[in-house]
Amino acid sequence: MSKNLEITQTRSTARCTQPQIKTMEALGLRRIRHAVTQPDNVQTRGMLRVVNHLVSVKVVEA
Repeated sequence: MSKNLEITQTRSTARCTQPQIKTMEALGLRRIRHAVTQPDNVQTRGMLRVVNHLVSVKVVEA
């Protein structure tokens, strides 16, 4: 079974740096309480490290 990550935006990007805003867009997050499912891989984990203060993450079995 492959694992997926359910990523939910919990905070605003109002006072964030441009790389953090671009990372949120790359993850597919648009607004607070918006949730997306992404594959659990090295690239996704790296993006989450950049914006860990803005999101909450749950591991979901696919």
